[in-house]
Amino acid sequence: MKRHSRMHRLTQAALICGLAFSTTAFADHAGGMGGFSAMDTNADGKISADEHAAGAKRMFDAMDADHDGTVTAAEMTAAHAKMGAKPMANEMSAADKIKTIDTNADGVLSAAEHAAGSRSMFDRMDTDKDGFLSKAEFDAGHSKMMQKQ
Repeated sequence: MKRHSRMHRLTQAALICGLAFSTTAFADHAGGMGGFSAMDTNADGKISADEHAAGAKRMFDAMDADHDGTVTAAEMTAAHAKMGAKPMANEMSAADKIKTIDTNADGVLSAAEHAAGSRSMFDRMDTDKDGFLSKAEFDAGHSKMMQKQ
């Protein structure tokens, strides 16, 4: 049971961290880098795993202000603020988001942890298991995972 709970938290956090910048504010202020349209780089109306991974990497790079290959809670919070995103009352803090996906418990999010979390997020959001995210799957996953559990 404890392992299942940890896996659930990791999956949830992976979704949250990977979606950290897919808010409307980020899409509006960063040219849509984290939004559905920006991730759908071939404009076919769906996001492939490769498109999702590339979008997640762009998001991680945008958060990694000091370019050291890790993202701290302060960097995540600052990146959200820079993009005009306002935390919602029921949203997890940046530190909590990182804590749940921080597999080595060092208090920061590495690029590898973020990439693994992003892949887990994609798999979980692909509810019809066709290997792509529709806009509906993307939006539903974002809405569900951005809330505190």
